[in-house]
Amino acid sequence: MRILLVEDDPLLGEGLQSSLKMEGYAVDWLRDGESAWRSLRIESFDLMVLDLGLPDISGLEVLKRVRQQEIDLPVLILTARDALEDRVLGLDSGADDYLIKPFDLDELTARLRVLSRRHAGRRDPIVRHGKIELNPANRQVRVDGQKISLTRREFNLLSMLLENAGQVQTKARLQQALYGWEEDIESNTLEVYIHHLRRKLGKDLITTVRGVGYMVPEDEAVE
Repeated sequence: MRILLVEDDPLLGEGLQSSLKMEGYAVDWLRDGESAWRSLRIESFDLMVLDLGLPDISGLEVLKRVRQQEIDLPVLILTARDALEDRVLGLDSGADDYLIKPFDLDELTARLRVLSRRHAGRRDPIVRHGKIELNPANRQVRVDGQKISLTRREFNLLSMLLENAGQVQTKARLQQALYGWEEDIESNTLEVYIHHLRRKLGKDLITTVRGVGYMVPEDEAVE
């Protein structure tokens, strides 16, 4: 999952980016509202964590532009503004959730999981596909009840494919979700992870769409 973090505090931004990466997210961190808005118009993200008190244009203005342009993106406001009117204004302006600083990382990641699940139209916290069960909370995957060991990026890749079953995911989109902006990757890295998942979960789970990317068929039964 790829997160856009918009936070002007350098210590908090760096700490959050590092902590969320350790939780398995690809995190792109920007420090001002104008840069965030430019990126949102040309890049694809799965979630945005947005501070309100930003240089140049405010977080609230970024949020309003996102909703006016009908950009389909869950937004969690993360701010020190704890007045009731600020919370109401943020939610009424289109935020999906509102968390006040200081906060606990476990609560933040739980809220991000809820937003992701809600955005995907799921109520069940467990992603199920055939005999596969994927649990985003404890990052475990089971097949027929048997735990399967996956690396962090293998888990992230499988999660994105399962949560978008029936939809082709381009190579570029998958790479962005796994790495974001700040990491250099080899040209065949994605193919290597796909190979590992097929070896661990079955060669028929993931379909290659030549020249485009990969997908998990929506009604595919895993044998």
